Amino acid sequence: MLILMIKQTSGVNSLELNQVIKALNESGNNWTVEQIGECLAITNEDGIKAHLAICGRQITVEALLFSEENVLDPASLNQFILETHKMMPLTSVGITKVDGQSYYTAFGSLSSESKQESVVIEVSMLFANITELLDAYSEFLK
Repeated sequence: MLILMIKQTSGVNSLELNQVIKALNESGNNWTVEQIGECLAITNEDGIKAHLAICGRQITVEALLFSEENVLDPASLNQFILETHKMMPLTSVGITKVDGQSYYTAFGSLSSESKQESVVIEVSMLFANITELLDAYSEFLK
């Protein structure tokens, strides 16, 4: 599962959010983009859902990879992630809690003053890197 959040905060108006929606829809990536309140839900052609959040001066893009419960040896996976984290352009890996459960996440960030084209590139790279990350981590999963 991929989650990418866009949340409007002060300094970001709905016209700008509408420009991001338009850029994502016109990117040629066959994504479905839905506005949910102040957030966007983006689904790619493989059915992977994403959300994107604009928080102050930063846009953070986050994708849930898998639950920590699905990891055979979290310490070994964490060591592997730390040793190989530079392999994925524009994407980092971390752990976040959702409804009290820990998930490994892929994420990226860019300035909230970035061009809409840069947001499209960030989303594209995150979607592309998910497949590579899941493949790289598969030996650590149940």
